[in-house]
Amino acid sequence: MPDIQNRQDLELLLARFYDTLLQNPEMHRIFIDVAKIDMAEHLPTITDFWEQVLLHSGVYKKNVMQLHVELNEKAKLSPGHFQTWLKTFEAAVNENFSGENAEIVKTRALSIATIMQVKIR
Repeated sequence: MPDIQNRQDLELLLARFYDTLLQNPEMHRIFIDVAKIDMAEHLPTITDFWEQVLLHSGVYKKNVMQLHVELNEKAKLSPGHFQTWLKTFEAAVNENFSGENAEIVKTRALSIATIMQVKIR
């Protein structure tokens, strides 16, 4: 399997990740019903985020932590939500990519999920 090398790889990863994640009724409720995310709009933005995190592109300008604090105010985000998100993310990486960047993105996802859980308490 190839490693994650560019934005197109991240687009593929994130499309497959969200396709799977949103099949979970609780995650669908949080993302679609509560956060009211339009996936056509969200995918390029979240790709910007991961491109900055992994490839250091510098294009993401939003405050990801604040967005999740606001979401948590609307619907309490539980450790189970984060576990589901992380497990699904890691599975999407493992099913599509292998290599140094694939491992880095999984480690960064774990760090981000951990920090978010601490910050939203």
